[in-house]
Amino acid sequence: MKRVAESIVLVLLGSALAGCGPATGPDEGSQSAIPPSGSRIFYVKGVVRELSPEGNSVRIRHEEIPGYMEAMTMPFQVRDEQELAGLEPGQAVLFRLVVTEDDSWIDEVTRLPDAVPEPSPPETTRRVRWVEPLAEGELLPPYPLTNQWGEAFGLTDFKGQVLAFTFIYTRCPLPNFCPRMTSHFLEAQRELLGRPDAPERWRLLTVSFDPEHDTPAVLRAYATQHGCDPERWMFATGAREELDALMEQFGLSYGRLGETFDHNLRTVVVDPDGRIRRILVGNEWQPAELVREMVAAGGPTSPTEE
Repeated sequence: MKRVAESIVLVLLGSALAGCGPATGPDEGSQSAIPPSGSRIFYVKGVVRELSPEGNSVRIRHEEIPGYMEAMTMPFQVRDEQELAGLEPGQAVLFRLVVTEDDSWIDEVTRLPDAVPEPSPPETTRRVRWVEPLAEGELLPPYPLTNQWGEAFGLTDFKGQVLAFTFIYTRCPLPNFCPRMTSHFLEAQRELLGRPDAPERWRLLTVSFDPEHDTPAVLRAYATQHGCDPERWMFATGAREELDALMEQFGLSYGRLGETFDHNLRTVVVDPDGRIRRILVGNEWQPAELVREMVAAGGPTSPTEE
């Protein structure tokens, strides 16, 4: 049975390598864990751009992953911090990308002696107005948006309610980025609907920063597919200049290459007075944390008048 299992693993590795260009697999002595059943596996070359201070993620400018992702620069998480030991910006690497239904990470990170040629994406420009960063305790500005029904509204229209909003784009390929924000909001929705101490008036809002693709019709279908309660959870997008300014104020940055974005993550909780209560950075927060912030933002009693 052991030999049969080893053969299956070798076949899977061979298939992954064949589907990802000329990259070769790890050294023969690699002790990496076998990925969960059903995982997608890619071997990818790239160049290290930046290592996180926490030591659990790295930004890599990687080559195209055929059939999955264009060449771009983006952060990848590791489960074992030793994978990144000794790496420095500018180092060429080969790594294994493991993608499950709800997570992704890299391992088998191997230094390469030669630099990896980097594609030169076409330069793009966009009009951005200057804005100051927003901090907790400040009032939320009245940014104009359009919801999944094609209706115009502003962020300040939620005054009198507890609001939580996050940013995604519906074509995001990595499950621990935009899809995780959606699944976390779905879990928060379920918990808030069942909690007796939940604010009487609360809303969730997901803002897409890909208005060219994520039209109201696309967002409406996405919301339906993910089980979002339209009475509690709204999806929206807006004009590019407005979206860029809103994202800039919360420290959310992105770069675009084709249909893919290299971006970070921000989630915001706003109290009924329209003040920013909490800014959640990244993807490590849990739905229970968001729910606690929303319950606390509602206070001992929540407004009931419309």
